[in-house]
Amino acid sequence: MGSLAAGLLLAFFIVGVPVPFALGGASALAMLLNGSSNMVIVCQRMFQGINSFPYLALPFFILAGNLMASGGISDRMITFATTVLGRLKGGLALVAILASMFFAAICGSCAAVCAAVGAVLIPGMLNKGYDKNFAAATVASGSSIGIIIPPSVPMILFCIAASVSVGDAFMAGMIPGILFGAALMVVAYFVCGRNGYGTDGRRYSMREKARAFFDALPALMMPVIILGGIYGGIFTATEAACVAVVYGLIVGGLVYKELKLADMAKIFIESAVAAAGVLLIISCAAVFAMLLTREQIPTKITALMMSVVANKTLYLVIVNIIWIIMGMFMEISASVIILTPLLLPAALAFGITPYHFGVMMITNLAIGMVTPPFGLCLFVISDIAKVKLMPLLKNVAPYLIAMLVTLFVICAFPQLSLFLISR
Repeated sequence: MGSLAAGLLLAFFIVGVPVPFALGGASALAMLLNGSSNMVIVCQRMFQGINSFPYLALPFFILAGNLMASGGISDRMITFATTVLGRLKGGLALVAILASMFFAAICGSCAAVCAAVGAVLIPGMLNKGYDKNFAAATVASGSSIGIIIPPSVPMILFCIAASVSVGDAFMAGMIPGILFGAALMVVAYFVCGRNGYGTDGRRYSMREKARAFFDALPALMMPVIILGGIYGGIFTATEAACVAVVYGLIVGGLVYKELKLADMAKIFIESAVAAAGVLLIISCAAVFAMLLTREQIPTKITALMMSVVANKTLYLVIVNIIWIIMGMFMEISASVIILTPLLLPAALAFGITPYHFGVMMITNLAIGMVTPPFGLCLFVISDIAKVKLMPLLKNVAPYLIAMLVTLFVICAFPQLSLFLISR
């Protein structure tokens, strides 16, 4: 049944069936075609697939991100980043990437980072003479960091699928995420220098920088509280998500006073819809995983990999190609849930730690967010900036090259991912 379900799943993807219905439909249809009439198992397994305490972290982190996005956080972070980098050549492009890194450490969603930073910065970049397509490409590329720098919703999914510590996985993504952002900033600096994109024209005093920093400090403290609490053993990742919601309400509603009661219904509805979409994928994937496990597909894949692949290096090349392709065509949550149980056993057999494996996978999928044909950030930013896809892709290309180089470095030097865990 597992092989039949995999074949049906591929067919459903080819004809464009939405991910959760493709997973659930392929599994149920495979059971029917195999002679199983007890469809109650499908419902039971779907419920069991999400009946887990750690999964509560997902809706709470999504809600926390939406609260912070609506509470005036992005404006203050961008103001702070502008005072730091605005005087440099191509300063607003650098600000876009740095602001994306800051905001990624709050909401953990590429699309949310793209929308929040793009809506504020792209008009300002256009006023300073930046090309519209380059401005959109810069914001889209910077927003891909959203799922690498913790907290990250896809990283939580990986930890649950791999049965590893969320806190350690968050720490593993910190240095690679910063390295990712730094590489994008180098590209932005040189492209701006070549094309003559200027500064914002202001020299900021230390008083202005200090004021911008202290204004943004409540927002900047959120990732410190979350990661410090988790890694310090004060609370679990799920409890940290709840703390983040409360903190977001306090900062947005009482400190910045931009969260209004009239906005709360919309925020809760949007968060519930987003969380429900992810949890539906997880529940349907649980049925699919059950069929794969029954036929020991992960074990067979591991044995095949060990017999065909000569060494760890070749294995890394193969899985990185798989991840890149999946990131180009499939939703991130589904990719993590499907690929982790299939590829992780072979990785462990080759001596790759699960945390390094997870960082590599999430980084590949982040690249997929700005890679055609289904890069989500490309569609989000094209709608915000009102640009066409082909000119946008031309400007994204230098950033993609930097991303791939950074990915190679992350793969080649696992200590970049493991350094903070080993401290």
